[in-house]
Amino acid sequence: MMLSRIFVPRTVAGIASRTYSADVNRNYDIVVVGGGIVGTASAREILLRHPTLRIAIVEKEPKLAFHQSGHNSGVIHAGIYYKPGSLKAKLCVEGLHLSYKYLDEKNIPYKKVGKLIVATNPVEVERLNDLYQRSLANNVPDVQVVDEAKIKEIEPYCKGLKAIWSPHTGIVDWGLVTQYYARDFKAAGGDVYINFKVSKFTEAPDNLDYPIVVRSDKGDEIRARNILTCGGLQSDKIAEMTGCSSVPKIVPFRGEYLLLNKDKCHMVRGNIYPVPDPRFPFLGVHFTPRMDGSVWLGPNAVLAFRREGYKWSDINVLELIDALRFPGFIKMASKFVGAGLMEIARSALIPLQVRELQKFIPDIHEYDVTRGPAGVRAQALDNDGNLVDDFVFDHGKGDSALSKNILHCRNAPSPGATSSLSIAKMIADKIEHEFHIGKSV
Repeated sequence: MMLSRIFVPRTVAGIASRTYSADVNRNYDIVVVGGGIVGTASAREILLRHPTLRIAIVEKEPKLAFHQSGHNSGVIHAGIYYKPGSLKAKLCVEGLHLSYKYLDEKNIPYKKVGKLIVATNPVEVERLNDLYQRSLANNVPDVQVVDEAKIKEIEPYCKGLKAIWSPHTGIVDWGLVTQYYARDFKAAGGDVYINFKVSKFTEAPDNLDYPIVVRSDKGDEIRARNILTCGGLQSDKIAEMTGCSSVPKIVPFRGEYLLLNKDKCHMVRGNIYPVPDPRFPFLGVHFTPRMDGSVWLGPNAVLAFRREGYKWSDINVLELIDALRFPGFIKMASKFVGAGLMEIARSALIPLQVRELQKFIPDIHEYDVTRGPAGVRAQALDNDGNLVDDFVFDHGKGDSALSKNILHCRNAPSPGATSSLSIAKMIADKIEHEFHIGKSV
């Protein structure tokens, strides 16, 4: 099918994106499927390295960063939690420095508010010391352990026995950052297509130079020499389109936040986090100031009833059955049934979530909070119910272009936003290797 493209002006970060009717065929050296922060950063990095390539981003929603990238807590993480020597630790710490450098260069607003990880009992103090050693091994900048008096100095309303203080943890609007990445990409000659939901990849036997046809659910198409997919919540489904395994499976977990009333926002200066409990897969509730001056409290973690389900009423029966019947989810749910039921209870009953928050700031009460926004996390699970905590790249089987010329990024684990520029460098390296793109191209 032939295409013509109608320019649709974007006001955020000055981006002009495109939608369709029908006329002119478009051929690209690389098409990036997925306009979240990882896909956009990767497309930007590849094009900046290889400015003669023709590269496009296709995104199914009406704007970039529509899902995870635009619904996260907005924290610039410092790399404290991750196993020393792991790729996540390396990419997060590198991403921290790259992010601040980029934000300064582009004059993107941010606040370096810091983070306290607070131990409220002796067991947590012991875990905190282990976490501190981990942060030192990860080269987290200027991290230190502080006592009760110093906690009060940093966060006057917070109580705790000891805490890790990370002064370089910050906050930013990652959705806005994604738009700036896209502006760089456009300025370098890249194309951004919105409202293009990929429905099918097929081979084009009549065109050996651009052997892959990317079709949308509306019948539009573009052609590509190579494809990179960064599908987030849809990453496994996109990979399956080219013959990849359904595993790791994406199971969506919704994180629901409470909002602190405006007249109490002065009680939280920076990020206040709990000490992670190694028995459970998710972090627990915390306090997160936002760029607009609001304070988010949470999140919890409950199964979403659709891939992009931000409310209990967002239900897709087929997607829900797909998650519930997956052996990995069944095994994970059986291991954490008690914790899972408690998360559901906290979702329904605000006082239960406030009780968790009062461990850190006792002066916050039920009448000081209201229900706030929610995000959905694309949690990759294996067949044994383990949370996949590393990057997963995949190809289809065989020697066809749909196998050799398509690289799927199936899992880009948290903190993907903080690490986006360092992840983009890693993906660009992999693209050069996988698709034999030389430095001189």
